[in-house]
Amino acid sequence: MRVPASSARKVPGLERLGLVSLVSLGVLWGGCKGCSEEKPSVEGLTEDAGLRSGVKVPLPPGWSAQVATDGSFQAGPPGRPALRVDLKPGQGEDMPSSEKLADTVRQQMKQFTLSLDQEEDTPSFSLLRVTMAPSLGDGGLGAEAPAFFGARRVGDDLFLCASLPGASSEEVRLATEACRTIQVQAAPR
Repeated sequence: MRVPASSARKVPGLERLGLVSLVSLGVLWGGCKGCSEEKPSVEGLTEDAGLRSGVKVPLPPGWSAQVATDGSFQAGPPGRPALRVDLKPGQGEDMPSSEKLADTVRQQMKQFTLSLDQEEDTPSFSLLRVTMAPSLGDGGLGAEAPAFFGARRVGDDLFLCASLPGASSEEVRLATEACRTIQVQAAPR
């Protein structure tokens, strides 16, 4: 549901720009799948009790991906990541709703003010898109920044996504679409 800017609710809370507490990805990701594709993607393999699954994250043209030192998958335009994805193997049934995402964001990011821009819930995807601004010591607000937090259920697995600090409004939109379209391909037997 889209909430017009004039009626977006202000929600106190947001302690860190970036992510809600997410579990590390634990996936070895490969490079760009190929330049001939309309949308480049990153594919990798994850192991869960010996089960191997191919993970495909469709990326916008020109974006690249890497595994961060904390094990998360991160992607973005050249030189800086705009999207973070963490995997929770076997926890697809625990996919949070947009309301649960909002509650978690409020709890974990207490030094920011949040304006709700969009909430979305489907059986396999939930989204919270916000504009956030740091609360200043004098009672004012710092510069606003767009952000999104999402969850994508694919089979039994749960992928938690978030935009990273410094992402532009367009990069947040593109990161949202990449999260929405994450796929897991059956492992060859």
